[in-house]
Amino acid sequence: MADSNITKKALASAMKALMTEKTFHKITVSDICDRCGMNRKSFYYHFKDKYDLVNWIYDTEFIVLANRKAYATAWEFMTALCRYLETERAFYSRALEINGQNSFSEHFTEMLQPILKENLRRIFGSNATEFHATFFSDAFVMAIKRWVVEMDAVSADEFVNMLKGLVVQTAETVCSEFNE
Repeated sequence: MADSNITKKALASAMKALMTEKTFHKITVSDICDRCGMNRKSFYYHFKDKYDLVNWIYDTEFIVLANRKAYATAWEFMTALCRYLETERAFYSRALEINGQNSFSEHFTEMLQPILKENLRRIFGSNATEFHATFFSDAFVMAIKRWVVEMDAVSADEFVNMLKGLVVQTAETVCSEFNE
């Protein structure tokens, strides 16, 4: 198992370095293998394709670490997530530009949706639906994508505060309109 992780980490390191140099679509499996001195057979033994490698990087670098900590609130989790993305902005700005089937954006949404669904159940109780989870995960992923790719002058903490302020203000406005 240790050898497998060493190989995967070497391939991940190569991919991260390459993604700072060129776009994802211009990177080939051969490029990744050449960068870390491995052959294509080694790559395909561990990963289905380069999309799988990008998703594995996120899963091992953030999700595994996030699962080790109990977050008091969804906002605490969101802050940790955004701080991680901020430290790895060079990589994730390229990863979030990948679109389509098996893309990181799709994987990121799939990973975020159950976390949001759990928190929405706390807020809405049994009224929380799949629609709610899909709506909020799509909204948060798009906002995060735009922040990582376009808003590099805004820190993770500022960004999360902006998101939180928007959500809270929207909820307060909606509630006050219903109470009138």
